[in-house]
Amino acid sequence: MPKQITLSLDAMGGDRGAEVVVPGADIALVRCPSLRLKLYGDAAIVQPLLDAHPRVAAASELIHCDVSVKMDDKPSQALRQGRWKSSMWRAIDAVKNGEADAAVSAGNTGALMAMAKFCLRTLDGVERPAIAAIWPTLRGESIVLDCGATIGADAQQLVDFAILGGAMARAVIGVDVPSVGLLNVGVEEVKGIEEIRAAGRLLRESRLPSFRYHGFVEGDDVGAGTVDVVVTEGFAGNIALKTAEGTAKQVASFLRSAIGRSWRTRIGYLLAKPAFDALREKLDPRKSNGGVFLGLNGLVIKSHGGTDAEGFASAVELGFDMVRNDLLSKIGQDMAAYRLGEEQAPVAHAVSEPAVEAP
Repeated sequence: MPKQITLSLDAMGGDRGAEVVVPGADIALVRCPSLRLKLYGDAAIVQPLLDAHPRVAAASELIHCDVSVKMDDKPSQALRQGRWKSSMWRAIDAVKNGEADAAVSAGNTGALMAMAKFCLRTLDGVERPAIAAIWPTLRGESIVLDCGATIGADAQQLVDFAILGGAMARAVIGVDVPSVGLLNVGVEEVKGIEEIRAAGRLLRESRLPSFRYHGFVEGDDVGAGTVDVVVTEGFAGNIALKTAEGTAKQVASFLRSAIGRSWRTRIGYLLAKPAFDALREKLDPRKSNGGVFLGLNGLVIKSHGGTDAEGFASAVELGFDMVRNDLLSKIGQDMAAYRLGEEQAPVAHAVSEPAVEAP
C-alpha cells in the first residue's frame, strides 16, 4: 500500500485565515482523496467551517491553538510570542515530530521562515534555505529560486540552490535530468558579479549526474523556459517574481480594456473566447501558488496570503506531490553526491560546450 501522506495546515494564516484554508482543503481532497490533514487554529473559528465541509472534517484532526501570527508581525516578534503555541509554529513542529509530512501556511512570510529555520534547522552542508517557486513558461513549467529568503547569496550558496532546485524539478515537474541556469546580466562568462561567475565555475566543474548545468541565462529566458531551473539570489529573484506577477495583471487589464472598447472587439472576443480562456488558465497565479522552503530538515510550503480557496488548494497539492515523490530523499542524495566530490560522480550529463552568446 502507498504511504499515507499527512499535511499540517496553519488554519489561521493569510488575509482570511480559515475562511480560505478549509474550503481550499476541501478542493484539494477532491483531487487527492488519500490525503490526511492536521488543522491548527482557533477551534471556535475553524469548527463551524469544518461542519460546513464534511469531507475535510472526515479527513482531518483539529488541534486548538490560542495564538495566531498576524500578517504584520515582525519575525522576531512572532518567534517571541508564538513559539511553541501559535498555529504556525505547531504546524511546523508537527513536521519536526514526524506527525506530518509537510506544513502549509498562508501566513506572514518572514515569520514562517524564521520559525521554520528555528524549528527544523537547515540540512547538513546547507548554510541558508531558499524559497522556490514554480514558474509557468512557454515550454511548460520551471523552478525559480531563491525568491526572497537569502539576499546576496555567495557562490557556494548559489551552488546549493542549484542542487535543491534540481531535486525539486525531478520531484515536482518530472524531469529526470533537469537543466540548470544561473540568472545573470548576460550569457557570456565574463559578465556578472564575481559571486555569480564563481558559482558558474563550481557548477561546470561539479558535473553532477542529477542535473545538467546550462550556463548563464538572462531575464527573458525565465518565461521562455530555456532551462528547467533558474538559480539566483533572493533580491533579484523576488523582484523577478513580483515583476512577472505584475506583468500578468497588466496584460489582463489591457485585454479587458481593449475587448470592451467597441462592439466589434466584443464580437471578436466571443469568437476568440476559447483562446482567451486558455490564456487566462495559463496566467492564473492560483495554479502555481505555493513557494517551497528548501534546504530545511522538513518541507514547508508558503501559500500567498491573499489567495482564495483554489489557490490554497494548489499549495496543498504541491505539498502532497513533493512528499509523494520523495523530494527530501532526492535532495539528500544530490547533496551527498556533491559533498563526496565530483570525481565520484558520472560525467555523462556534463555540458562540454559553452553557453551560446547573446546577439
